[in-house]
Amino acid sequence: MSANLAAYTTSSGEAFQFWVLGTVAVVGALSTVLMKKAVHSALSLAGTMIVLAVFYLANGAYFLGIVQIVVYTGAIMMLFLFVVMLVGVTAADSLKETIKGQRWWAVACGLGFGILLAAGIGNASLTEFAGLGTANSAHGGNVEGLAALIFTKYVFAFEITGALLITAAVGAMVLTHRERTERARTQRELSEQRVREGKHVPPLPAPGVYARHNAVDIAGLLPDGTPAELTVMGTLRKRGQIRDVSHEALADLKALEQRAAERLGREEEASR
Repeated sequence: MSANLAAYTTSSGEAFQFWVLGTVAVVGALSTVLMKKAVHSALSLAGTMIVLAVFYLANGAYFLGIVQIVVYTGAIMMLFLFVVMLVGVTAADSLKETIKGQRWWAVACGLGFGILLAAGIGNASLTEFAGLGTANSAHGGNVEGLAALIFTKYVFAFEITGALLITAAVGAMVLTHRERTERARTQRELSEQRVREGKHVPPLPAPGVYARHNAVDIAGLLPDGTPAELTVMGTLRKRGQIRDVSHEALADLKALEQRAAERLGREEEASR
């Protein structure tokens, strides 16, 4: 009787853990949908998956928790990030629908999934289950039971999932492969082209020149203290990820000149 009562009660620590981690999971799920950059959405989804793994571990499903981290978060999500970074999804990509009505289909599928999820939760809350003891004892343990289901009843679904992951990796390689159709130009030809077009003839200056920094996102400074646009990548400039340290550099230079002048003044007084 006490075991049955313990199954239906929740301690204060479990409730605190659920509300804190549940909030993090919901925020991560919303960030996955609302983030503008695909990489940020993938990282938010990875955080949500890690929280789900913690829930599994807290409920005693240690195998599911480790699988959630190793397989889903560590393999599938990293494969997704690999594909996104390899293909190069940027904000400049067209947002025009290539398939007519795909937004309405997405809304219908989302509503259907929400109804199915609500029905499943309602069924789980109204139906009493015998637990995992009987199911696990039939195969000698939880891991053995899952292995028996994966490689017998769900073997085709397991194989299809593996084939989809391999297809995603091969597709990323195909999309990023570009065959050269013309001869690569030599350095001399590139230099002559820059001279004809009137562009910057010598090599571009390194980032952070005269700024007392060497980071790629810090523009170099011209003699008058203004940032040099040629010292940073155009991609970082379009994203707005350039740090302006010209004011700090000019302030440091002014303080250095002031200290030098004071030192020279003291040396002149000492010589007199």
